[in-house]
Amino acid sequence: MANVYKVAGRGYQALSAMEEFLHDSPAPNDVLELVRLRVSQINGCSVCVDLHSHRASDSGETNERLWSVAAWRDTPFFTDRERAALALAEAVTRITDNPKGVPDDVWDTAARLFSPDALAALVMAIASVNAWNRVNVATGLVAGSFR
Repeated sequence: MANVYKVAGRGYQALSAMEEFLHDSPAPNDVLELVRLRVSQINGCSVCVDLHSHRASDSGETNERLWSVAAWRDTPFFTDRERAALALAEAVTRITDNPKGVPDDVWDTAARLFSPDALAALVMAIASVNAWNRVNVATGLVAGSFR
């Protein structure tokens, strides 16, 4: 269903409004792009893996770090703040893996490293990219279709 965003135009506008909010939020854009990339990798969304890799690269992100996002725990390339955001992104995306939701240690680390406003925006970004991923995967959209 290549035209899902046209058919569901108001839904697309709603998701786009969330992206506008995130763009103006206190959450750092470079961290948001890493989170969007990691969530998209988990969800197998080729559209968003492609899109967010390019956006991050265009913003100055290095190939070394982009290639390492899937293995962020095992590399020295990420800051404590980025690691906290990536851990939170994985916990929220895989929320069913923990019957109590996001583990306290993951939440506490993120809350220590981000202001409440930035943390709230980060949670909204994780929810948003999960929504985009699910629409794209469900309708069979493929990498490169938005570039």
